[in-house]
Amino acid sequence: MATDIKILIFLLLANFLPPLAKVIMGNRFDAPLDGGSVWTDGRRILGSHKTIRGCLFSLIGCALVSPLFGFSISLGLAASVLVLTGDLLTSFIKRRLDHEPGRVDLVLDQFLEGFLPTIFIIHQQNLSWWRVASIMLLFIPLTYLGSRFWYFLHYKKPLKNIPRLIRSSTRFKEWRSCHLPLARWQAFFNFENFFYFRVLITCFFKGIGLYTKGMKNALEIEITEETMHDPSLPSVFDGFRIMFFSDLHLDGNPKLTDVIIERIKDIDVDLCLIGGDFRMEMYGAIAPALRQLKHLTPYVRSTNGILGVLGNHDCIEMLPELEDAGIILLVNDSWFVERKGERIWIIGIDDPHYYKTHDLAMAFKNVPEDGFVIFLSHSPEAYEEAAPYKPELYLCGHTHGGQICLPGRGPIFTHSRAPYFTASGRWKHKGMTGYTTRGVGSAGIPVRFNCPGEIVLLTLKKGEGVR
Repeated sequence: MATDIKILIFLLLANFLPPLAKVIMGNRFDAPLDGGSVWTDGRRILGSHKTIRGCLFSLIGCALVSPLFGFSISLGLAASVLVLTGDLLTSFIKRRLDHEPGRVDLVLDQFLEGFLPTIFIIHQQNLSWWRVASIMLLFIPLTYLGSRFWYFLHYKKPLKNIPRLIRSSTRFKEWRSCHLPLARWQAFFNFENFFYFRVLITCFFKGIGLYTKGMKNALEIEITEETMHDPSLPSVFDGFRIMFFSDLHLDGNPKLTDVIIERIKDIDVDLCLIGGDFRMEMYGAIAPALRQLKHLTPYVRSTNGILGVLGNHDCIEMLPELEDAGIILLVNDSWFVERKGERIWIIGIDDPHYYKTHDLAMAFKNVPEDGFVIFLSHSPEAYEEAAPYKPELYLCGHTHGGQICLPGRGPIFTHSRAPYFTASGRWKHKGMTGYTTRGVGSAGIPVRFNCPGEIVLLTLKKGEGVR
């Protein structure tokens, strides 16, 4: 019986590794295995859900853990190949049956990817053949239930007429983030905020004597001027100036707020946009950051006010205080600026990185199809979801441009599941122009290297040109 359980757990792990790869790596290396090709019947061979990344993750993962189950690496690798073979054959069959991608079918989805490796392992281990049936009787329902639960967690549609996703686990996570006694332990299990910054980065730069230099670098904030040309821009908005900054983390460095004020106090703009992450930590007290923010906003000279979105360091309870500071928060919502009967629209979505509470359908529901749209998101990770709505401009932050970069080689770590081309500066995707700011503050620890903070001054111009 113990051997059967080991085989069962190994098969469940092999089945779980491809979707786990998507969670860890996001959209990176997600090229479809079939290359987008179609079969002779005009249907996709496998579909976009079957990726090279998922296959490699499963093969390597199974090979590495196989000794833990008492299997040789070659046996674990061969069994993983058979799991993938069964999964790909099933996908091929489902495409021929016109089943929609992502649909979970009892027995059909589990049989081949469980049966093929099971008979192979049973044969290699010289075990009784009746064990195949016992393993499959457990593998099929467990895999089915696991798939349904995974689908619920990651693909559940938002409730109608609700401006935010209010799944109880998400709401609790947001609420908990503002209550330090309940969340203090969480920081020790967060790679980005504890292990990467407080252990690897802090120890490294203090060890080589550059930590103080990094803190000085973090206060050297640049003004970046960008011009966007677009023939669809209403003529009355030609020359419209936007100040855009993100990732303030105002309580992370006591000198930062005054530095920002000194940089912006004499700049007049038509609109100010803020991309979220007002506080330094993801958990705990919000008052220190809000005090700094209320000191900062009176120096923003914006004719049409300040619009903003929440980031992964912000929580729902910050909304009233942010609004008191003079910021109109767009939580999966839209706002327009009007001149002489013409409008440009600002779309703001909730955090797509950590809370995953973004809802683009809700945000765009009042926007006309031919409207000129500026899409504001904390992170570039919603870029593929935004592209079908055809916004003229996608503004975001979150990555800090890497914050710590190698000279001439870019960021070591982007904090984002989006591809590296979205990590900093101007980028393009399917006709949509994007700009990812390096942010004004610093995350984790108050240091920067080869990646100064920035405040973006964006001028909209009507007509053709470099977008």
